[in-house]
Amino acid sequence: MDSDLAESVAALKDIFTRRGIPATFGKSDPAVIEELRKTLRIPSRYRAFLLEADPVDVETATPVERVRLIPASKLAAEQVGVTNGEAAAPPGWRKSWVLIGRSALLGDPYFLDISKLDAEGDCPVFTCMQGTESLKPELCASSFQQFLRILATAMEVATGFRENDVDDEDEAIFREALAPKIKTLDSAALRAGHWT
Repeated sequence: MDSDLAESVAALKDIFTRRGIPATFGKSDPAVIEELRKTLRIPSRYRAFLLEADPVDVETATPVERVRLIPASKLAAEQVGVTNGEAAAPPGWRKSWVLIGRSALLGDPYFLDISKLDAEGDCPVFTCMQGTESLKPELCASSFQQFLRILATAMEVATGFRENDVDDEDEAIFREALAPKIKTLDSAALRAGHWT
């Protein structure tokens, strides 16, 4: 795992510990990861993440979103019928999209776009609303490493907010507090507007 990725993973693990939210990270079997590399063409940085910090049971918690990351053992199965157990992927779903997580609130997918691989073996993370006539991908982070950092930062900003029964004012205050932090981490993600 390179230093940027290791730093993002450490930040994510740390905020789970500080907030007292259970999260289980493990280490994936290299043979499983090699199979995923062949079948899903997952990029090297994401493979390194799964090998060292497989999200066995990891769900972030903020006033506006809960992101459940998919463990390596379930990645292949999750790709089949990307939306809620349907037999086929929704219209407009691309072969270059690899589902890596879901909104635990709405079920919307979080996915890598492996067609946009960068020099570091990473690629952007997108989401889209389910149940619409056409999929409109929305940028969440310019890279998977930045996605992990944004998740950690959002959970840090969420410290002190109520977990349940969040009203519109709390949601607006949270988003307002999160925006400058995301701007520092990933200005393209801020401009895309998913988090704010």
